This record gives sequence, C-alpha cells and structure tokens, in this order.
Amino acid sequence: MLRSCHLEPAIAVTVFVTALAVAAGRGVAGSAAVAAAVLAGQLSIGWCNDAADAQRDTACGRRDKPVATGELPPRAAAVAAGTALGLCVPLSLLSGAVAGTAHLGMVAAGWAYNLRLKHTVLSPLPYAAAFGALPAFVTLGLPSPSWPAWWAVTAGALLGVGAHLLNVLPDIENDLATGVRGLPQRLGRTACRWLAPFVMLAAVGVVVAGPPGPVEIPDRLLAAVAGTVAVAGTAVPSGDRSRWPFRAAIAVAGMAVAQLLLRGSDMA
Repeated sequence: MLRSCHLEPAIAVTVFVTALAVAAGRGVAGSAAVAAAVLAGQLSIGWCNDAADAQRDTACGRRDKPVATGELPPRAAAVAAGTALGLCVPLSLLSGAVAGTAHLGMVAAGWAYNLRLKHTVLSPLPYAAAFGALPAFVTLGLPSPSWPAWWAVTAGALLGVGAHLLNVLPDIENDLATGVRGLPQRLGRTACRWLAPFVMLAAVGVVVAGPPGPVEIPDRLLAAVAGTVAVAGTAVPSGDRSRWPFRAAIAVAGMAVAQLLLRGSDMA
C-alpha cells in the first residue's frame, strides 16, 4: 500500500505546505491540521492514480507499481483512495469551511487529472489549480482569514505546471503507446525537457519580484543563480534522454520553494 500511494511526492507536498503554514503563522495546532489534511488528500490522489491506471501500467510492464505487478488488487487501491478521501473532508474542514473548501478543490483537481484530464490537452490545468490553491488553504485558515497574495498563487501554479512536466517526462513513450495524450505528450520529450526548467524559473521570478517592497540584493542573486542553473541545464549539449534538464528544473524548483517559505509571512 505504501509503494502504491506515491509516498515520496505525498510527503514532499505535505512537508512543503506544513512549512508554509508555520511560516504564515498558523501555529502548532493549525499547522498540524494542515499536515493531516494535505497528507490524506495526497494519499487519496496517489491510490486513485494507481487504481485508475491499473490496466495501462500492466500493459507497460511497470515493475514499480504493485497494482501492475499483481501484488495489490486494483480494488484495494480504489478502496484506500476512497477511504483517504473520506478522511480528507473532515480534516480539511478543521481549518474552517472556506479554507477546507479550497483544499478539497485542490484534491478534486488531482482526482480529475487521474480520471480524465491527463488524457487531454488540458492536463496542466489540474496541477496549476491544485498547487495554486495551496497558499489559499494556508491563509484562509489564519485567525484573520484572507486571500493569499497574487504572487503566491501564481508561483504555486507555475510550480504545479513544472511538476507536471517533470512527472510526465520519463514516461512519455509509454503514455503515447497506451493512448495518454496530455499536453506534454503532444509537445514531445525535447520540448518538455527545455520547458520545465524555465517554468520553474518563472516561479522564482514571481516570488522575487511579486512581494511588496524593493527587490534586495539576496533576491537578485537568487534570481541570477536560478537563471544560470536553468540555462546551463538545458543549453549543455546532450541527448534527449539527458538528466541535466530534469536536475536543473528540480534545483530551480527548490530555490522557488525556499523563497516562497521565506516570504510566508507576506502571503496574506
């Protein structure tokens, strides 16, 4: 069950949003509620993905998917997804009705991607909507609820689109062979490996330039380093299967996330 729930990204998103809640001033109890809700939502999305893709993953010979190898019945993954989703509802509402609704909308976007939108040209939209909604879940649950700043939502949405490109990149050929034609599959491997670092770089630019006040020297240095990494990762001559664009995008994403956490108190 743990191998089937996409545990690494589930934990990564949970840790990131919890840290954002702490930085924004949600306190111990509020941040714990955020962590529990986000983890339940991410687990539901992960199990839903494996249950929905059972036949396709089996056809592709995915040895990393327990449902595809026969170790886990698809029904078990589906039941786990529904159970986690059921738990996610009250856990989300611990942050208040408005904040909880924002988070449940994010989870619904993940399910919509798994069940339908991953096969269409609109495949980036659930990622953009889900990651863009995360700051709203944090700020709308504050003692004085407020909508998040535009730059926090925009940076989150860009990080989501970048995550989509990175997530799809290793499996483009298998996806096309089994009829999955989202936007990255239509663009192709070469376009995606160039596009991903620059989408992440755009997120850095928004977080650096968006908050009120002057752009300080450390912010300029961060933007310069991020730009250098993005350009170096894609411009170095290499084959289509090179891991350098992927690594560059991950590094730039880390810079964007770190800057967003440092700006957490300015989000509301």
